[in-house]
Amino acid sequence: MLGTLLKQWRDRRAMSQEGLAALAGVSARHLSFVETGRAQASRELLLALCRALDVPLRSRNELLLAAGFAPRYHETALDAPQMEQVRQAVHFMLRQQEPYPAIVLDRHWNVVQGNQAMARLLALFMSDADATAAGAPNIMRLTYNPAGLRRWIVNWEETASAYIQWLHRDLLRTGDPQSARLLGELLAYPGVPREWLALDLDASTAPFLAMAFVRDGLRLEFFTTIASLGTPYDITLHELRIECFFPADEHTAGEMRRLGAG
Repeated sequence: MLGTLLKQWRDRRAMSQEGLAALAGVSARHLSFVETGRAQASRELLLALCRALDVPLRSRNELLLAAGFAPRYHETALDAPQMEQVRQAVHFMLRQQEPYPAIVLDRHWNVVQGNQAMARLLALFMSDADATAAGAPNIMRLTYNPAGLRRWIVNWEETASAYIQWLHRDLLRTGDPQSARLLGELLAYPGVPREWLALDLDASTAPFLAMAFVRDGLRLEFFTTIASLGTPYDITLHELRIECFFPADEHTAGEMRRLGAG
């Protein structure tokens, strides 16, 4: 079981036994024996292999369990008492982003939390019933579902192709089955070609992802950034992402300030 998982991660990273062994400081012969089950990996060696393969914390626990070791990384609910300082920090970041939108996303692109500016922005384009029908709270579904934001995003193909590649990279990085199901769901929506998975976003001349919304004569243009919480040792924190929407022109900035004032 452990050998199979290790080989899967090595294949996912397109790394040879020799290359992985060199990075982990072990002989290729010993690594081969571990993968075939002829040798037992120590806890230290296994963690070194995980670091060399850039295995996410959740999957590192799975590898440790497969080798007969206790998990190393905790997964603490965001609403747990010991997460109070983290919740305060996240709340501060969301509040500081006002009057511009910001959301907190989990590993499957579900919206865990958002600021009031995000609620105001969504309310301009969808009712609560529309959002539910379009797949809320998942931001990917809201973007791809024809009943969601897709109708109002002027540059939808550009935005959607970037989002689907982010999700595809998540899948390649983690091998997560739920990410695979979500990716398959998005690819099944009308007008979503599989060729988007092979686009070269690095060839874009823009340094950020731009999004433009239009409804009833109101046009709002944003660019977005996605940040993580650095290098936490808790799985929940390791997987959180914060997406911030910044106005791309003064008109959008003014409209968001006006909405925020009320």
